[in-house]
Amino acid sequence: MTMNKILWVDDEIELLKPHVMFLKAKGYEVDTCNNGYDAVDMVAATGYDLVILDEMMPGMTGLETLPLVKAARPSLPVIMVTKSEEENIMDKAIGSKIADYIIKPVNPNQVLLSIKKNLHSEQLVTEQTTADYRSEFGRIAAQQQSASTFAEWCALYRKIVGWEIELAGSSDRSIREVLTYQKNEANQEFSKFVRRNYYDWINRRVSDEEIPTMSHTLMRRRIFDEVDKGDKTTLILIDNMRYDQWRTIEPLLRGIYDVTVDDFYCAILPTATQYARNALFAGLMPLAIDKLMPEKWLNDNEDGGKNMYEEEFLRRLITQTGRRYKLSFDKLVRPEAGRRLVENMQRVYDADFSVIVYNFLDILSHARTETDIIRDLTDDEAAFRSLTRSWFEHSELYTLFKLLSERGHRVIVTSDHGTIRVDNPVRVTGDKETSANLRYKTGRNLAYNAREVYEVTRPEDVQLPSGRLTSSYIFAYNRDFLVYNNDANRYIRYYKNTFQHGGISMEEMIVPYVVLEPKRR
Repeated sequence: MTMNKILWVDDEIELLKPHVMFLKAKGYEVDTCNNGYDAVDMVAATGYDLVILDEMMPGMTGLETLPLVKAARPSLPVIMVTKSEEENIMDKAIGSKIADYIIKPVNPNQVLLSIKKNLHSEQLVTEQTTADYRSEFGRIAAQQQSASTFAEWCALYRKIVGWEIELAGSSDRSIREVLTYQKNEANQEFSKFVRRNYYDWINRRVSDEEIPTMSHTLMRRRIFDEVDKGDKTTLILIDNMRYDQWRTIEPLLRGIYDVTVDDFYCAILPTATQYARNALFAGLMPLAIDKLMPEKWLNDNEDGGKNMYEEEFLRRLITQTGRRYKLSFDKLVRPEAGRRLVENMQRVYDADFSVIVYNFLDILSHARTETDIIRDLTDDEAAFRSLTRSWFEHSELYTLFKLLSERGHRVIVTSDHGTIRVDNPVRVTGDKETSANLRYKTGRNLAYNAREVYEVTRPEDVQLPSGRLTSSYIFAYNRDFLVYNNDANRYIRYYKNTFQHGGISMEEMIVPYVVLEPKRR
């Protein structure tokens, strides 16, 4: 291990020799000098990791030395040592970007603590976080084995995502691999849980308490209740947003909102926009939409826009439930649409219930598949979250959140489904009418290993339209993706480690549902 080099500057440095020896015994290389002039020269000539600087020195004070040290090495952490606790001296030191300060008389343990905080905080946090996760590993495993309700799976998913975020910056690659393995195991069990229960949920064959809020019940069970409270309410639906991505952008909103609801709902299958989002706005399963409004539903193998009637679906649902909201509805697919809305917000302000559908994350996921530079920027899950945060921080969507908070709007944030990074190909065969999605397939002549997929041979059993040609659906589990035997190797190389949706996983089906109240100024 490389020894950290420290420069200690004090006009009474001879009196501090015991302290210097203490630091050397702790493994640090310590140089000393007794004036600011020498200190500036030594910093310029030597690659120190940290400087301890006395504030009260004859000739050139510590506060006068500090900017010269920073000019030579702007990122060098400096710990200021002072006899004075006067506020103006502290303000000057902190304003000059010191890393820390210590009040004389100096205690060697106090110096050591400050050094560790500035030189080893990341390592110490990593070590502690790793130790904490190791102790939590068994509890997560037990929670995974005992989870028997959707709410319990949500709690487990919340915990796993929390550890993903905590360990993202860890230098301990092995512990991240352990967490990835544990998450993969959890997804395998979650897939079995969905396979056992999905039919009963959709067909209400169990009690209402056992059925999670799902795409087609979200409006009635959750969102309308918030709007009915009487305050202006805006629903922001960020297409394709996972819970970990929400956790990444949520800190940026803390200064302007309080989180009053932090929950989840269950996306229907397929976890694809055509199905999940239409169901959300219509308050109906896809089969019911197809039967009641056949001219507004297109199956996978039919040409045309699959999400053209969301506003109409929502207006119909509002009327059916006897509500009389003044509604505004905006779907933002391109950045310029966001800018136009920011410039024309009055109709949003005037509405009792406003809906903003923001499509960027879905575009980002697909861009990662198709664009090499986006692949490079999102090489792993942590990088994908980082790009999400960077996008949000500079987006018109962030501006919309700020404007809505200023006008006192309650804001509901959710998505229609999430996305998962796929890496395990599962081979299927089908004819030219088979749908192209990698996480689910619909078709008349599908051939597959039934043990590798969730098969629905009678689509009406799970309230899905069968279409003119479709006789079955199959859904991929966990991190699987469905590939054809024809030219399979090229197909696998292209799509492996891309983000896809449509199938069964915690990332796709456990969708964040958050209610934000603007902070009162």
